[in-house]
Amino acid sequence: MQDALDALLWKLEGLTEDDLRRPMTPTGTNLLGLVKHAAGAEAMYFGATYGRPFDGPPLWIVGDAEQNSDLWATADETSEEIVALCRRACARSDVTIESLPLDAVRRVAWGRRVEATIHRSLVHMIAKTDRHAGHADIVRELIAGVGGPGKGGDGSAPGDSAWCESHRDRLEGTAEEAGRGA
Repeated sequence: MQDALDALLWKLEGLTEDDLRRPMTPTGTNLLGLVKHAAGAEAMYFGATYGRPFDGPPLWIVGDAEQNSDLWATADETSEEIVALCRRACARSDVTIESLPLDAVRRVAWGRRVEATIHRSLVHMIAKTDRHAGHADIVRELIAGVGGPGKGGDGSAPGDSAWCESHRDRLEGTAEEAGRGA
């Protein structure tokens, strides 16, 4: 799970507070919100459901806060605070994961599956965090024109900005051509 979290956090590097909070999709997806959401998910999936409450912001999914409040940062929440919250939630999750057997059962107050094991929770959270890191790749590219920092490279497509523009134009032409043929 750490690799997925690192990939998500790398997308924040080198951007301004405004960039980190800017909603880049019709539903408001933004980089800092993705990190705040990851912190909340860690707190939910490996916290109170296993009898290990986490001291952090209220979790909207269980009715304690405004819906989607975990998907954006208020003006008084700094990016440093949210990243620290996420790291703290993940460290707390690690303690839960290390202290319980993989078949330990948790009880949740949401969703269709009322009970799940640590193993199932781990699989779910790895997939969830990787999915959100992919969202962050796209949001980062929309903000900065490149995918952003990543392990072993900058996460960008090969070539300079002229190559990227030419490549995009080529893909746009291909899409238009395919649309005419349909």
